[in-house]
Amino acid sequence: MLELALFPGYVFVQMTLENRLQVLQLPGVVRLVSFNGQPAALPADQIEALQGRLSAAVRVEPHPYLQAGRKVRVRSGPMQGLEGIIVRRKDSCRVIFSIDLIRRSVAVEVDEADLEAA
Repeated sequence: MLELALFPGYVFVQMTLENRLQVLQLPGVVRLVSFNGQPAALPADQIEALQGRLSAAVRVEPHPYLQAGRKVRVRSGPMQGLEGIIVRRKDSCRVIFSIDLIRRSVAVEVDEADLEAA
């Protein structure tokens, strides 16, 4: 089975600013996500929320970045407590979870009964 990266081109690291040179010297690392020349920290809760809940039991795939739409909160299941944007496709329901700082999103199939308005 082929697995694709959820956020192609991104590697998430937890480091102190003092160690950024060591990270930048790693093969394949081009730059850190930065604003006005200063490295930007992604909100840990966004990364942990996705990382801690992704499993083989949940179908997750990359999705174009999405900001607008009907916001929902997942009431139960592996993604419980997370907020995203609902997208209906054919006979399935997906919630799009986004990391705003890098403008990337993932789609997760969910049961519509597990959702509530955010």
